[in-house]
Formats: sequence, C-alpha cells, structure tokens
Amino acid sequence: MAALDWIVLIGTLLTIVIYGTWKTRGSKNVEDYIRGGNQAQWWTIGLSVMATQASAITFLSTPGQAFHDGMGFVQFYFGLPIAMIIICMVFIPLYHRLKVYTAYEFLESRFDLKTRSLTALLFLIQRGLAAGITIYAPAIILSAVLGWPLNQLNIIIGFLVIIYTVSGGTKAVSVTQKHQMAVIFTGMFIAFVLILNYLPEQINFSKALTIAKANNKLNILDFSFNLENRYTFWSGIIGGTFLMLSYFGTDQSQVQRYLSGKSLKEMQLGLLFNGALKVPMQFFILLVGVMVFVFYQFNPSPIHFNPHAKEVVKVSSFANEFEVLESKHQTIFESKQKLLNNYSQSPEPALKSEILSLNQAEKENRENARIILDKAAKEHDTKIETNDKDYVFIHFILNNLPRGLIGLLLAVILSAAMSSTASELNALASTTTIDLYKRSIAPNKDDIHYVKATKWFTLAWGILAICIACIAYLADNLIQLVNIIGSIFYGNVLGIFLLAFFFKSVKSNAVFTAAIITQIIVLVGWYQTWMPYLWLNLFGCILVILIALLIQTLKLKTYESSTR
Repeated sequence: MAALDWIVLIGTLLTIVIYGTWKTRGSKNVEDYIRGGNQAQWWTIGLSVMATQASAITFLSTPGQAFHDGMGFVQFYFGLPIAMIIICMVFIPLYHRLKVYTAYEFLESRFDLKTRSLTALLFLIQRGLAAGITIYAPAIILSAVLGWPLNQLNIIIGFLVIIYTVSGGTKAVSVTQKHQMAVIFTGMFIAFVLILNYLPEQINFSKALTIAKANNKLNILDFSFNLENRYTFWSGIIGGTFLMLSYFGTDQSQVQRYLSGKSLKEMQLGLLFNGALKVPMQFFILLVGVMVFVFYQFNPSPIHFNPHAKEVVKVSSFANEFEVLESKHQTIFESKQKLLNNYSQSPEPALKSEILSLNQAEKENRENARIILDKAAKEHDTKIETNDKDYVFIHFILNNLPRGLIGLLLAVILSAAMSSTASELNALASTTTIDLYKRSIAPNKDDIHYVKATKWFTLAWGILAICIACIAYLADNLIQLVNIIGSIFYGNVLGIFLLAFFFKSVKSNAVFTAAIITQIIVLVGWYQTWMPYLWLNLFGCILVILIALLIQTLKLKTYESSTR
C-alpha cells in the first residue's frame, strides 16, 4: 500500500470516529443514550438498519461467494421484504405502544420475568459470539494481505468502535452509520466501474454478462426442493422470512435501531426503506463478484487467493506438487482465453460446452490445491484458511486498484466492520442493563446510574468481543458462519414472540420449558446436520410453539382431572 492509501484509510476511519464522538457527546439520561432521544428520521433508521446487517463480512465474503458459486446466494434475502411488512404491521406498533427500551421487556408483561430473562440471555449469547466474528472477519483477512499481526488488528478495530459507542450510545451508532454507508456505497460503485474498465476493449458489460452466463454464474433462481441445496427460492422465501422476522423483529441490535425513531410512521418507513433497498444492494454486491470472476477470465489469477496459505505450502514437502498444480492452472487459463473471446462474439452451444469443461477442470485443480494446503498445514502443525472465498475480493483490490482507491476500499471493509460491531455492542449493553441489571440486580436507581452502567457494559462487551475475535477460527465462509449462529437461536426466539402475540392461552411456564427443550434440540439438529441451516429458523420456531402448546394442553388436562 502506498502512502496515499494509508492517508485515505486512516483519515476516513478517524473522521467517522471523531465525528460520532463529538456529535453525540453528553447523553445524561437513558432515553437519550439507549433510544437516541427518539429523534431519528426514516432514512437514518433505514441506513442504520442496513449498516447493522451489512458487516465487513458482507463486503468480503459476498463477492467471493459469487466468484465461486454465482448469483444464487441472493435468494437468501428473498424473505426480507416479506418480513419487513409483517414487522411493520405487528411488531413495531406493539413496541411503540408499550414504549419499551428492549424487545424483551414485552415478554415479561405477557409471560413473566424468567421468560424475559431467558430470551434476553439467548440474544446475548448469539449476538456476543457474532460481535467477535464481525471484528475477526476483516482482521484475519487484512492480517493475511497486509502482514499485520492478527490480534493487533482485532484490538484496533474493537478499540475504535468502543470509543464512540461508549461515548454516544444509540445516537452515536446511528450518526456514524449514515457516513459509513456513504463510504461503503461510494467504494463499491467505484470498484464496479473500475472492474468493467479493466476488461479487454472488446468486452463490454453485455459481453461480460454473456461470459458469466456461459460459466453458470448468472443462475439466480433455483426452484428445487432439494434440502441438500443451501440456497433455493424456497429456503430463501420460507427459511429466510423466518430468519429475517427473528433478526429484525426480536434481535435488539436491530430493534434498537428503529426504536430510536421520531414516530411510529418514521420507524415503519425506515424498515420498509431497508426492505426495498437491501435485496438490490445484495444483488449488486454479488454482481461485483461475478464481474471479478469475468476479470480473472482475462487476467491471471492465483490458484488460491489466501497468501498465507501459499506461504505455508511453499516451505513444505508438498511444494513441488503445488507448483505442478499452479502450472496446470496457468495452462487452463490460457486455453479459456481464446474460447471466451470467440464465445463473446458468437455464443454457440459447442463453445459453451468447452468452456464448462475447462471450468470443471479448473475447479478440480483448485480443489486439489486446497487438499495439498490442508496437508501442508498439518505438516507444520498450523492453522490456515484453505477456503479462499473471503480472500477473492481483497486480492483484487490490493493487486489491481490505483493508489488512493485501495485505501478507500479498505476503509469500506473496516467501516462495515465498525458499523455492525457498534450496533451489536450497543444492543448487548442495553439488553444487559435494562433486562438483567436494572430488572433483577439494581432496581430503582437514577438515570445517571443506568447510563454509566450501560457505558461500562458496552466497554465490557467490547473487550469480550475482542477476546472472542482473538481466539476465533474461520469456518467454511464468514457470511455463512454469522448466519449459522443466528439460525441456531433465532427460530426459538421468534417462536417465543409469536406465542406471546397470537397464543393467548399459553402461559409462562409452558413457554419457558418449551424454549429450553427447543434450544437443546436445535443445537443437536445443527450438530448432526439434520437440515441446511436456513431451515433451522423455521424448525426452531414451529418446534417451540408446538412444544409449548403440548405442555399447556397437558397441564390443562391434568388440572381438569384433578378438580373432578
């Protein structure tokens, strides 16, 4: 990276942190600190909600997902607009009428304290883990490509977030997220334009799409009912709806964003704005990944995008085998170039068949390289990430963008990490203060006491998130890992809320017992891979409702028989 890149990167991040700290200094009461004084307008809410969900993982993993697997991942978000409409009709009016600080306050009035506390704890567990991952995700990748110590990056990212989140609470998060989203949209748009500009002169956008289509990267819809496929229309529209209902309707990191709205209408418009913009945004980010794929059809690409993994194998006994695979990778690349040029001019079926055959050979060659990397890691008794989806986009940025823009795109990644982590820490601290500390440990204190407590809890959760980031290890794909963690807990939590909304006959003890049983079963189901993780949201939701109804029915029958 050049000096200009460092100036752009550091200047962008410090500007956001200093502005957020200065703009929101001096919150003296709980209303201001946790609900932002209820001053947020709909566009601020919409951008804040979007920034909370769009972590660095989105901008690192999603283009890599498209590079390897195409546009099908967009189906994951098909349930989001449906969920936004339901939340605007059911959840938000109730939260606004009750004037709650957290979503879980409502559960005590409907059931009892132990149900409220259990649901809050489920949120704290899953969101606490996710906060660590949203710090860890960009840190490990930037560590690999910049050569910085991983733990040092974890601490830097976490520390920057803690500064303004502790200082200004909810309002600081919302204010900074508007600017972070501006940086993010600007950076991604510039990257997209530059990718198209870097393609050969004879390859315009239309021909680039033709090439992507020939490589099966534009297959968006999958209407199959095969549970082996993670991303289908049905998993997105059904499993995705339940996941989004849980996330936006019951996860305090999102609920707190729209509870800061000036009015019920502003809250609803903010969520509808998010619902209208989110799917096109994800489509665009995936399209960026597809264009990166097209770019590498005409420019050499590494057989594996994780530079650290390649360093390990080069000093192992498998170095020669890896070099053979690299040579084969280059041969396949040269063979594809001529075919793709011909296909872009005349898309004949025979040429497409040859392209797909070479793509399959390239895929198998990359897989063989990954296997060798695994062996090299074991030989050196070290851990390396051999799934390189999360490294594709950052590799393109660092090796192809001009000076200054590299710093801007790195600022995009770190801004996204900071925005989502800030929301999570803010929500974790608010839930800890309102649902546990104020309710069960230190009731009847003044506002200043609870503001100070929330700041201390923000600091504590921030430190814990940094610690989780420092001991975490990458799974198959970062964006999948975050959604897997959510899917394990969200269905159960959503089911508890639906029982509260629509099943008035079910009492607190039945719900509490059902929630514990359901969480155990869902954890076992995930561990045993009974189904793709998206379906765990529907499974957990239905399961807790059925178990609660069964327990309540059995209790009623027992009571009736005892009174005869």
